Amino acid sequence: MSTWSSRRNRVGIPARRWSRNMDLNGSRRNQHSTSPMPSGAHSDPQAFLAELVDSVQRAIPADLAARVLTVERRRTLGDRIARRPGQIVSLRLMGASDALILSYEPGIGWTPEAALVHGVVIVSPRTMALGAWLTAFAARIASLAAHAARDSAQSAQALQALGILPAGADILVREANIHGDLRALAARLGGRLPALAVTSVERIGELLSETLPRVSGTGEQEVIVLRTATVYLPDTIRAYLSIPPDWAAAHVFADGMAPAQVLVAQLNELERAARRMRDAAVEQDASALLINGRFLAERFATPRLDPS
Repeated sequence: MSTWSSRRNRVGIPARRWSRNMDLNGSRRNQHSTSPMPSGAHSDPQAFLAELVDSVQRAIPADLAARVLTVERRRTLGDRIARRPGQIVSLRLMGASDALILSYEPGIGWTPEAALVHGVVIVSPRTMALGAWLTAFAARIASLAAHAARDSAQSAQALQALGILPAGADILVREANIHGDLRALAARLGGRLPALAVTSVERIGELLSETLPRVSGTGEQEVIVLRTATVYLPDTIRAYLSIPPDWAAAHVFADGMAPAQVLVAQLNELERAARRMRDAAVEQDASALLINGRFLAERFATPRLDPS
């Protein structure tokens, strides 16, 4: 049996256990089928649809979400009197020339579709397996989030060049949007950091995102991972971005390392620590995670860019 864990995946799509032997409506399907189905989609379709909508709103800016996501609801008279939003009937995620559409009807079940778009007209809808639809949906949201992050970074860089914002002011990982900010961080850094550093930042973000759900509610262990994500990682990046580019290009420290090399070394150190924390969390080894936390506090508590 193939399963999704109860945690969220990288773009925040609700993760559910699924069975290879269930069809889109929860019935037994041919054992040779290869289209797995999240069982949560069958047990509580409204909650599942609401989580999909929430995942989009968490992953991309509100104005972009309003443009690309359409949610159709059915409101009864009772809903209108009580000012309830009503039940979600379908949601549609628009692309430049296509749309992903997911509908649910009691007694009928799920209808996941991909369709072409001509102007405002949707044509040639094609039914697909729910698992494949969710994969395409997640990929589309991840792409939109990356483009939004790059646009935001370019705006911030322009303001920094004008002296309106300090260097690195856009490098933030907020606890309230920690998974979205970690995903967007590498996209914000293209052309501003060495390629090796950007790749390392992306891996660190993935490791921390994997670790956070595993340490949720554990007290000090959770605080350590949160601090790594919201303080140590962005502070390390901002310390490098605060250096004038010409100075960074020409300067060499006493040990012969250039600022870019020092940054990569520090990020590699952070990555190793993040990997150890992830592994400790997977193994539920609290003592190992706490030891890593003390190391990070000593090494990264004061942001600096030097080899020591």
